[in-house]
Amino acid sequence: MAKVIVGMTISLDGFVADQNGNAGRLYPDLAALRHTAYMKDAIEQTGAVLMGRRTFEMGTPTRTSATTNFQVPIFVLTHHPAERCHRNKTSNLTFTFVTDGVESAVAQAKAAARDKAVQVVGGVSIAQQLLDGGLVDELHVDIMPVF
Repeated sequence: MAKVIVGMTISLDGFVADQNGNAGRLYPDLAALRHTAYMKDAIEQTGAVLMGRRTFEMGTPTRTSATTNFQVPIFVLTHHPAERCHRNKTSNLTFTFVTDGVESAVAQAKAAARDKAVQVVGGVSIAQQLLDGGLVDELHVDIMPVF
């Protein structure tokens, strides 16, 4: 069965994003990161992605099509689903808006992931909900050497 992995990158002083929700300072060379063994392994092991609505809205339409890292089903946990998903989809990349709670989102993502991992991307709120619900199998914390 799929395991749920929550990953978080923080700065040396404990921040995961600026006041606007931007985590760009933590990834000074995001393009280079995409081609590392670390990312390639994460992509290979991931069968589904779980994210919050805010993270979904921060994505750009062109990046979430064929150029997105994870070409797997993406489940967006939200209270207000998008009326229409303006993101391009591929044969493997789909978007499902889940409005009936974190447990349902995890169950749907695990079913889609099958024997691969459910990778949780996004901010602190979704990580807290998953941790509070005892729904996390692994917690990965990376520290970026910036203040």
